[in-house]
Amino acid sequence: MAARAPHGNNLPPKIIYKKIYIEGHGGHHGGAWKVAYADFVTAMMAFFLLLWLLGATTEKQRKGIADYFAPTLIDTHVIGIGGSGLLGGETVLSQQKLGPQAANAQRQVPGVIPPRGAEGRVKAGAAIAAEDRKNFDSMRRRLSQQITGSTRLSRLANHVRFVRTRDGLRIDLVDDANYSMFALGTTVLAPEASELIGLISSSIKGMDNAIMIRGHTDSLPYDDPRAMNNWMLSSGRAEATRRRLADGGLGEARFERIEGVADREPMIEKDPADPRNRRVAITLLYRRGVFGQ
Repeated sequence: MAARAPHGNNLPPKIIYKKIYIEGHGGHHGGAWKVAYADFVTAMMAFFLLLWLLGATTEKQRKGIADYFAPTLIDTHVIGIGGSGLLGGETVLSQQKLGPQAANAQRQVPGVIPPRGAEGRVKAGAAIAAEDRKNFDSMRRRLSQQITGSTRLSRLANHVRFVRTRDGLRIDLVDDANYSMFALGTTVLAPEASELIGLISSSIKGMDNAIMIRGHTDSLPYDDPRAMNNWMLSSGRAEATRRRLADGGLGEARFERIEGVADREPMIEKDPADPRNRRVAITLLYRRGVFGQ
């Protein structure tokens, strides 16, 4: 805007410029809402990931994940966490294990006080595991001697197999081309097989270990799978074995799991129809608190 020059003065008029700033429509095109939305999406993704983990893992796996991220109280001044060395205060030969390696530590970290009773529980669990293994070996030797020493059962010695597993000691009762523990295609135990299972029942009656029984078949199909199939046969044979063990004096509380898997876990993988795939597996499980707890 041009101002009038003073009267009688030949000076140029003064020009004044006025700058006007216009706000950007209330600020609704700013970036703050984008940050909040990103945080919301991240939180939802973490939530759905948690739901997926809960549905896709077993209780044992969830406990392992929880133990992995469990906080540990440590004295950082004593062990020197955050040192300026290449490995952050821990050497290659260091026996002081932290974080995910803490479970492998063989030496107590100075200044760290373990949870009350934790060391005792670990020692007790190791002692129980060692006792179970000792009892398994003793039972196996005793049962093998009884089988080979029996006139009626000695011919079944090759049909009985003892296998150590991560769950305990498994006793496999295996068929072959010349002998079947059950009448063909049924859940009826052969007389010698019934006597053998009764002997097994007597051998494990005094033990505290829970029992899992799993039935297996070969891959030979039935004419009408709606009336009878290998799933039904394997489950029925597992149940028949459970009843015979119970008749031998085992209480109902001893049986942890009874299941049939048909021909899905063949012993002879190259020939699913091989008669040796027909078997019943009786597993003496490690006592609770030793494994899977």
